[in-house]
Amino acid sequence: MTTMYSKTHVAPFPHTGTSRPSLRWPLMQNNIERVDLDALISYLRQEDPILTQSKQVEAFEREWSHWLGVKFSVFVNSGSSANLLTLAALRERMGIGKIIVPTLTWVSDIASVIQNGFDPVFVDINPHTLGMDTEQVLAKITSDTRAVFLTHVLGFNALTEKLRDVLCQKNILLIEDVCESHGTTYRGRKAGSFGVMSNFSFYYAHHMSTIEGGMICTNDQELYQVLRMLRSHGMVREASSKELKTQYAQQYPDLNPDFIFSMPGYNVRNTELNAVLGRSQLKRLDARNSIRTENFVTFVENLDEEKYQTTFSVEGSCNYALVLVLKQPDESLRDRVEFVLRECGVEFRRGTSGGGNQLRQPYIRRRFPENEFLKFPYVEHVHFFGFYIGNYPELNKEKILSLCSILNEL
Repeated sequence: MTTMYSKTHVAPFPHTGTSRPSLRWPLMQNNIERVDLDALISYLRQEDPILTQSKQVEAFEREWSHWLGVKFSVFVNSGSSANLLTLAALRERMGIGKIIVPTLTWVSDIASVIQNGFDPVFVDINPHTLGMDTEQVLAKITSDTRAVFLTHVLGFNALTEKLRDVLCQKNILLIEDVCESHGTTYRGRKAGSFGVMSNFSFYYAHHMSTIEGGMICTNDQELYQVLRMLRSHGMVREASSKELKTQYAQQYPDLNPDFIFSMPGYNVRNTELNAVLGRSQLKRLDARNSIRTENFVTFVENLDEEKYQTTFSVEGSCNYALVLVLKQPDESLRDRVEFVLRECGVEFRRGTSGGGNQLRQPYIRRRFPENEFLKFPYVEHVHFFGFYIGNYPELNKEKILSLCSILNEL
C-alpha cells in the first residue's frame, strides 16, 4: 500500500432527504453501577475508614493477579502511570537503548519510552488485529533493542507465536499494553500474562473502571519490588521484601530505614476508594466482557464486506470499541460515513486508537525526518479511513443492526 492521502477534509455530504433514526449512541457510557457505589458507601460507613493506599489496594492487587493469572500486580493512579513506571523499571534493570513500539497506540506508551531515555523504533500494523506487524518487529531488532512494547489495540490480541518464539530466542523482553483489552486471550491465556510486565487502565468506560486507575502486572519478583518502590518516591520501605529492606538498611547505616530512597521515583499511588470500586467491578468483568464480544461480532458480521473491512481477527478478542475501517481509501465514502454518524447521533473517533498514526503527532515529528509517517501505509490507511464507535454491555443489538444497515446503504 503506497497511497498518499489528502490532509484536507472534503465538504460534508449533503442531506438527501432520507429520514434516518436518531440512535443516541455516545462514545462512552459510565460503567460504575449502583452496586459499586453501594460498596463504596458501605466502606465509608465504617468507623474511621482508611482512605489512602492500604489493605483494600492490597486485596485488589491480589484479586486482579488471580484473575489475570500472574504472581504480582501494582495498583497505580492511571494506565499512563503504569506505562511510566514500567519503562522506569526496565531502565533500572537494563539501562537505556531502543524500544520497538507500534504506530497505532495511545500517546503515553510512546511518551513513557521517551521520558525514560529510550529511543522509540516504530513499526506498521497488521490490519487484521491493528497490532504490530510481526515481520517488521523482527526485522528491526538490533543489539541495542531492550524490549518490544506491544499494544493490544481496542480488544484485539496482537501476539503471534512467531513473535514470542523469536523474542525468547534473542532474549528480548516483551511488554504488553492491555489498557484497552481486559480479558482478551491468546491460546487460552489472558493478554497481559505473557510479557515481563503488562499495563492496564481502569479509566472511565474501559472494560472496568476505578474512576482513575491502572495496574502493572509481572511474574518477576525483582521487578515487582522495584515497581512498588517507584510507585512511592523510590522508598525502600514500600517494598514487600524484608530481605531487601534489610540489605538497604545494612548498606546505608547512616540513614533512617524508614526514609531510604533507592531510586528517583514518583508518587502515583492510588486510594482505598478506587480499590473498593475495582474489587466490586472485577466480580462482573467476565460476564460484561462476553457481551462486548457479542456486540462486536454482530457489528462486523452485518457490515457490507465490499465497503468495509470485515476480516478482523476476532479469536480471543474482547472489544473495547466497534471498529469501522473502509476497505479502500475512498474519501467520498469516508465523508458520507462521518456525515451519517453525526446525523444519527453516533459519537465516534476517526483514526481509531490514540487518534491514528502517532508519527503524525507534534510531540514525535521533530524526532524523525520529515514525512517519516508515510513509511507506514497500513496505519496511514486507518488514520484517514478508520473509526471507532462506542461498545458497552448496555448497547442495544437493534441499534447495532440499524447502524449497519445505514452504513451499508452509503
